[in-house]
Amino acid sequence: MRIIDTEIPDVKVICTDKHVDHRGSFSETYHAQKFAELGVGADFVQDNHSVSACPGTVRGLHYQTPPFAQAKLLRVVRGAIFDVAVDLRRSSPTFGRHVCIRVSAENCNQVYIPAGFAHGFCTLVPDTEVLYKVTSFYAPEHDAGLVWDDPDLEIDWPVVRSDAVLSPKDSRLPRFRAVADCLAF
Repeated sequence: MRIIDTEIPDVKVICTDKHVDHRGSFSETYHAQKFAELGVGADFVQDNHSVSACPGTVRGLHYQTPPFAQAKLLRVVRGAIFDVAVDLRRSSPTFGRHVCIRVSAENCNQVYIPAGFAHGFCTLVPDTEVLYKVTSFYAPEHDAGLVWDDPDLEIDWPVVRSDAVLSPKDSRLPRFRAVADCLAF
């Protein structure tokens, strides 16, 4: 297991070792002690499983406000995604910037996104399944988000709005500039 830093150093790509033999493969995807040694110490309390039938399905950009802010550890068990994390931490030198990572079942990488980031992804192939751990339970009253295709964020998504598959909620989220002054991270 090894860590690759991204353009935003607190967002990490975790490369897991995949052992392959005549039976198939085996990967250790989470080991609290090893993760802590690599600088990713988090107490995960909930696992989530997302299944998206169509390529171009966009989920996000979501976050929870304090005191229920969530760090996430994400991996793809089937298919592939274009994963995005936007820094919402007002005191951060990367406030308002984002990082994009391609994650797939084939590459076996995971992404660690600390609390204080909006997160979202776009599926790249049909029948994509994403598993992710979070550090706080879902709290509907603290659920928030940003519109995924906000031009101010300049995210180069692999899908245009007319082709994106969105929930009604995600299509109506506010722009970054509407919430930037109110963020409490």
